[in-house]
Amino acid sequence: MRFLQAYPKEIRVFLIASLINATGSALMWPLVTMYVFDELGRSMKDAGIVLLVQSLGGIAGQLLGGSLYHKVGVQRLIVGALALNALALFSLPAASGNWHLFIAAMGLVGLFNSLSLPAIQGFVGFRFAERRGELFNVIYVANNIGVALGTSLSGFLGNYMLSFILNGVTSAVFAIFFLFYLRKVGTSAPQDQAAKKATQPGPSGWRLMGNTRIYLYMSIASMFLLIGNSIWNTGVSPYIISEGWPKQTYGFLWTLNGILIFAAQPVVSLIKRWFAATATSQMTASAVFYLSGYAVILLMPSYAGLFLAMLLATLGEMLISPATPAFISDHAGRSAPFYLGLSGGIGAVGRVIGPYLMGIQFDRGGLAPTGWLACGMAVLSVGFFLIHAYVNRSPRALERSAA
Repeated sequence: MRFLQAYPKEIRVFLIASLINATGSALMWPLVTMYVFDELGRSMKDAGIVLLVQSLGGIAGQLLGGSLYHKVGVQRLIVGALALNALALFSLPAASGNWHLFIAAMGLVGLFNSLSLPAIQGFVGFRFAERRGELFNVIYVANNIGVALGTSLSGFLGNYMLSFILNGVTSAVFAIFFLFYLRKVGTSAPQDQAAKKATQPGPSGWRLMGNTRIYLYMSIASMFLLIGNSIWNTGVSPYIISEGWPKQTYGFLWTLNGILIFAAQPVVSLIKRWFAATATSQMTASAVFYLSGYAVILLMPSYAGLFLAMLLATLGEMLISPATPAFISDHAGRSAPFYLGLSGGIGAVGRVIGPYLMGIQFDRGGLAPTGWLACGMAVLSVGFFLIHAYVNRSPRALERSAA
């Protein structure tokens, strides 16, 4: 973690806390499907229902979190959401005895976990305005290190309930951290003008939704990307099994993903320097990399092809993940938390419907139809990101939208 030394203590503490929370979250999410199928004795269809309800709760949390930022206040929203998420996680052992209660509890986990996301992103954007683009990328890297650690530990623990409870513990610890952290930075550190404006009431949600150039086109583009990205779980995964390859080969693809997110930062820096200097160009370049990866899956249905496809898709992921919150934070002013939640909610629709659409395609003809669908979604994503870049090409247009 030597790279953290380049940041002030206030940022370093925040990044370490984020990494711990991401590690705790990753203890649970790889095990949900296995828990429903193995421990509860339900079908894979039932496991899909659980994930669907959790995803729908996540969409609602994103939308609600963004709209409540100014009404509730950043401290109460973040701390309250994380504390409620911890309670929902702690309730899972008791809820497991009743199928419907378990589904409801998983929906609440999705809701409360996502409720804090736009608030945290909004806080970072306001608090560290001068370095927020860089910081969003560092947070993304730190969170993915946490995900890699958490997924590894989840397999080592081998206990479903222990993993769920530890996730609740890390969420509770993160809530306590924010309780004291926000009190400290709010009293001992001066706030800039953007942060002060963030505490004032803003326009109504309906009025903000009318400024479509800020969020709509990039949110639709992100939704298409997430539909296409479902190929990994609902196309590549069953393809590996049907080909009789060792199941570990699928895990190796995600190991590559985790390594690249940390090790390929210099490559992404070069990409940004050479032809993707702005956030809008980074989004478009991201979709092009995803499209290239899906095309490789379609044209090279071998393990070497899947390996290359994951490399290209990961570069796309590394470009878009920090770019979207940075763009909104830079251009939406005090309404940034609302747009962060709204864009995250719209984009997450792709994560809900993507597995279903990909599953239909795989049942019809295996990997090839899923590859065509993923490529089509990526083409649409490129188109909508280009529209987003076009309508936001003028600084004056952005100022009118943020007003």
